[in-house]
Amino acid sequence: QVQLVESGGGLVQSGGSLRLSCAASRSIFSINVMGWYRQALGNQRELVAIIRSGGNTDYGDSVKGRFTISRDNAKNTVYLQMNSLKPEDTAVYYCAVNALIDIGGTWRTYWGQGTQVTVSS
Repeated sequence: QVQLVESGGGLVQSGGSLRLSCAASRSIFSINVMGWYRQALGNQRELVAIIRSGGNTDYGDSVKGRFTISRDNAKNTVYLQMNSLKPEDTAVYYCAVNALIDIGGTWRTYWGQGTQVTVSS
């Protein structure tokens, strides 16, 4: 089973920055889409950003211009640089990776454990 380990969450003041990282198992054969999702208390999980294998990205409307997603294929790692943070960004952030663990297997989506981001005013 693929393991995703997240780091970088924490408490930050409004206007500050955080950088989240999510590292996947090195045993993965191939990775397609990687992304970040978040879930605020009482809300459903929503898309934050995705990055495809070719480098194309998409962002949720609420984070455009403030967040940047990137990936390091050699390290099987996806990052989320979060700038100009607002209290409404407070949520648990989850990374997700669509991966093929071996050439004869099936593409599946794997989820990280989640990391708390809290933005104070």
